[in-house]
Amino acid sequence: MAVHDTRPEARREILLALHVGRKENLESASRVAELLLDGGLRVRTIEPADPAPIAADPVLSQLPRYPATAQAAEGVELVLVLGGDGTFLRAADIAFGADLPVLGINLGHVGFLAEWEAESLELAAQRIIDRDYRVENRMTIAVRVLDEDLNVRETGWALNEVSIENLNRRGVLDAVLEVDGRPVSSFGCDGVLISTPTGSTAYAFSAGGPVLWPELDAILVVPNNAHALFTKPLVVSPHSTVAVESAPKATPALAVMDGFRPVALPPGSRVEVVRGQRPVRWVRLDDRPFTDRLVTKLRLPVEGWRGPNPRRKAR
Repeated sequence: MAVHDTRPEARREILLALHVGRKENLESASRVAELLLDGGLRVRTIEPADPAPIAADPVLSQLPRYPATAQAAEGVELVLVLGGDGTFLRAADIAFGADLPVLGINLGHVGFLAEWEAESLELAAQRIIDRDYRVENRMTIAVRVLDEDLNVRETGWALNEVSIENLNRRGVLDAVLEVDGRPVSSFGCDGVLISTPTGSTAYAFSAGGPVLWPELDAILVVPNNAHALFTKPLVVSPHSTVAVESAPKATPALAVMDGFRPVALPPGSRVEVVRGQRPVRWVRLDDRPFTDRLVTKLRLPVEGWRGPNPRRKAR
C-alpha cells in the first residue's frame, strides 16, 4: 500500500524508539531527529529505562518523552525504530496497539526485522519526510493461556512467536501438541515454539525450524529439544488452531510472547494459538526481495550462481 497524501493538515509527528546502550546509536538517533525536525516534522521519543544518555544529547534532550504505553503513539504518523530486533519488537507492541506503521533501521547485529541499515539513515529520514514509503501487512498470532480448568488466565499476541519454556532445567516439560482439536504427539521437551513467518528467522530458526517467506500465510510449530521420535517442525494452515498442553504433574513453565511478554504456566495449563485478526503494519522503503535480505543477513554463500539466462533456449 503506497502512501500518497497531499492534504493540508496539522504538523506531522514521528515517534522515535531508540536503543541507547551505545554512543554511536545516540549519535545516529540525534542526527535522524535533527533531519526530521528540519523537514518540518515533530518528533517525540519513548522514555528509556535510563534517561541520562538522552538527557545529555543537545537534540534528543529537547524532544517530548513518553512512557512505553499506548499514550506514546497518540496522534503520530508512524513509529521509527533505531536499534536491533529487540528494540523493534518492543516498539511494534506500541505500534500494533495503535494500528500504526512501524519502520526499523538496524543499529544492532543481524537485525532481520529492520528495513534498512545504519548507513542509510539520512535517506530513510528523507523518505519519511517525503512520505515516500509503502505499508504492507505482516501476519501476527493471537494467544490464549488457560488453566487446568480451562479458565482463561491471559490473552496476548505476537509478531514473531510465543515460546513455551520449561522453568525446571533439571528435567523436561511434559507436553501434548494439538492441531485443530486433535492430538498430534506428546513428548518431554525444553519447550515448544509457535511462530509466524516473520518469526521463522528468529528463535524458531535457532531451534531447527525452516525459514518461511514473510508473504506466506502459515503457522510454524517447532518443538525445542524434544525427547521423542517424532519431533519435526510443522507448518500448518493459518486457519488452524494450535494448542500445547502441559501435563497436570508437569513442572511450571512460561509462555513468552516476542521475548518480553511472559505469562506463567502452572502445571496443566493450555496455550492456544490462532492467526491474529490484526496484522502489524510494516513500512517498506524499497522492493528488495526477501531472498536477497536472507542471503545478506545470514551471509549465505552464493558463489557460482549464474542465474536465469533469457537467451538460453529451453530444451
